[in-house]
Amino acid sequence: MRVAMIGSGYVGLVSGACFADFGHEVTCVDKDKGKINSLNGGAVPIYEPGLTELVAANAKAGRLKFTTDLAAAVKGADAVFIAVGTPSRRGDGHADLSFVYEAAKEIGAALGGFTVVVTKSTVPVGTGDEVERVIRETRPDAEVAVVSNPEFLREGAAIQDFKHPDRIVVGTDDERAKAVMTELYRPLYLNRSPIMFTGRRTAELIKYAANAFLATKITFINEIADLAEKAGADVQEIARGIGLDNRIGSKFLHAGPGYGGSCFPKDTLALLKTGLDHDTPLRIVEAVVAVNDNRKRAMARKVAHALNGDIRGKTVAVLGLTFKPNTDDMREAPSIPLIAALHDLGAQVRAYDPVGMEAARDYLSDVTYCRDAYDCAEGASALVIVTEWEQFRALDFVRLKSVMAKPVLVDLRNIYRPDELTRHGFVYEGVGRGKKG
Repeated sequence: MRVAMIGSGYVGLVSGACFADFGHEVTCVDKDKGKINSLNGGAVPIYEPGLTELVAANAKAGRLKFTTDLAAAVKGADAVFIAVGTPSRRGDGHADLSFVYEAAKEIGAALGGFTVVVTKSTVPVGTGDEVERVIRETRPDAEVAVVSNPEFLREGAAIQDFKHPDRIVVGTDDERAKAVMTELYRPLYLNRSPIMFTGRRTAELIKYAANAFLATKITFINEIADLAEKAGADVQEIARGIGLDNRIGSKFLHAGPGYGGSCFPKDTLALLKTGLDHDTPLRIVEAVVAVNDNRKRAMARKVAHALNGDIRGKTVAVLGLTFKPNTDDMREAPSIPLIAALHDLGAQVRAYDPVGMEAARDYLSDVTYCRDAYDCAEGASALVIVTEWEQFRALDFVRLKSVMAKPVLVDLRNIYRPDELTRHGFVYEGVGRGKKG
C-alpha cells in the first residue's frame, strides 16, 4: 500500500520506517528542509536504537522516501497519517492543535480518490471531527474517511513496540477505512496483534486515559516511597509485593525522581483541560500532575540531605540527563529542575549522559559537561544517578572514591543496594529506602 506520513518527527519517522519495513511504499513529509535533506543523506535526527539502520535499509530498497512536497506525497496515497506535534499550548495547558489543522487543510487540497486520513498525533477527544470538517470545507467533493489510530510507542523501544504491539486501536465506523487499516497492519497478524476497532472519539480518549493511568502508577509508588523512607520500609520490596498481584502488575512501579518526556506531562495536562471543557474535573489526574511537578525539584533536597545540608560551594556530579535511557529526549526531564534547584542551593554541577548532552545544552546552562562518569565525578562531593543508563549499573566504586572529594552517592533510580555502597565506604541515599530504627 502507499502511505504518506505527514510529520517526520519521532512518531512519524518510526512509524514510517516500520510501515516501509512491512513492505508498504512510504513517503515521509516535513516542512523542515534541513531535516529532509539530512534524512535523504542518511542522517537520522533523533536517537532511537535501531532506527538509523531501519531507515537506511528501507530507503535503499526504495520503500521509504523523504520530501517537503506534501501534495505529491498525498496524491495517490491509500492512507495519509497526520503525525505532527501537539505540544502543550503556552498559557493554558491545552494541546496545541494548530499543526494538525494546518496539515488537514493541506491534505484536503491534495486529495485524489478515496483516501483514509489517519490521526496518529495524540489529540483530545473530538479532534477527528474537526479534522474531517476542515478537510471537507477545503474539498467538499473529497472521498475521505478520517480515522483515529493513536500510537503507544515507548522511546527507547519504539521499533519493538510498533512491530510487537499489545494492541492496535483504530477509531472508525467506515467499513472501507477498516479494510485499509486492516491491510496496513496485516503483517502483524503472525504476531496475533489485536486490532481493536472503536468509535473515533473513543480511540482518541483511550490514548489519554492510558498515559494518565501510567503516570498515576508512577506517582503513586513515588508517594509510597516517601512514606517508606519515614516509616523504615523498603519501597523496592513494596513494589514487588504489590506488583506480583496480577490485578496491579509490576510495570511502572519504580520509585524515582518523577516522570518526564514528551508524552506524560503534556498528555496529563491536556486530559485535565478536556475534563474541564466537559464539566468533568479529573481530580486524581490533577493530583498526579501536582505531585509530580513538586517531586522533581524536591530531589535536590535529597542531595543536600546526603551532604548534611552542607552543599553551598560544593560540586555535584549528575549522571544521566535524558528523561529515560536509550533516548536523547530532554523534554520535561527530571534532571532539568533538579539541576536548577542545585544551582539555587549554591552547588556547582558537572554532568554526563551517554547520548543526551548535545540536546541538554538547549535546556541547561552553567553546567560542566564531561566525557564519562569518572570525569564527571572528579572533585565531586556527591554523585547523583538521575537516569538509569546501563553504563551506570556497574560503576567502579574504588575508582570513584579515589577521584571524588567525598564518597556520597545519591541513587534516584535505586540501581544499587545500600549494603554494597556501605561496603565500599560510601554514604548512600536511595529513594524510598528507610533506615530501620
